[in-house]
Amino acid sequence: MSAGIAVPALPGRRVLRATALTGLATGASGAVLGRAVVGVLGDPKAPWMLARAAGLTAYALLVVLVCTGLLLAHPAAARFRRPHPAVRLRLHAGLAAFTFAFLVLHVVVLATDRYARVGWSGSIVPFASGYRPLPVTLGVLAAYSGLLAGATAALAGRLGKRLWWPIHRVSGLCFVLVWFHGVLTGSDTIALRALYAGSGVLVVTLALARHLARPALVRA
Repeated sequence: MSAGIAVPALPGRRVLRATALTGLATGASGAVLGRAVVGVLGDPKAPWMLARAAGLTAYALLVVLVCTGLLLAHPAAARFRRPHPAVRLRLHAGLAAFTFAFLVLHVVVLATDRYARVGWSGSIVPFASGYRPLPVTLGVLAAYSGLLAGATAALAGRLGKRLWWPIHRVSGLCFVLVWFHGVLTGSDTIALRALYAGSGVLVVTLALARHLARPALVRA
């Protein structure tokens, strides 16, 4: 959800800064996942719990990813010199990479866990899951739309903005699908209602601010 600008080469300090910011966000998510893994060792349902923890971590990273994308695309973002635009873009790309990594962990564990009743077919084919087919299908479609958004972003420097930007905006649909997937699939949704409600309101608020900003600037 970032603007279609080529990312310039970064001096060493800026590379380190972008890496540090990305590492901080991912390290915090990894710590939460690690605690969950330690807590379920020896439990026959451990794979399911691990998959759930990986899914929630991927969701948290996705929220940050979408929010940073909306902020990057906001017209007012050009007014701020720090952090450097290239650092912001690389942070956004780093978050996307780590979100994808936790998504892969989530899918692989579910696909190989018999208790989950999802299987490989349910993980990649709509309505093929033995467990809650519709909510799982929303997750499958979200994964595909997220991969499409990521692929267009990777080609941003090679394709004109008119070609890649409209497709990249499917990331908004990705978030909506993931939100409903998490709410409808998890058995602990009630316990996590504050997380889903708060993150949903945050993303919607930023999305409205982003899309209403340009007309406001024009009137000014």
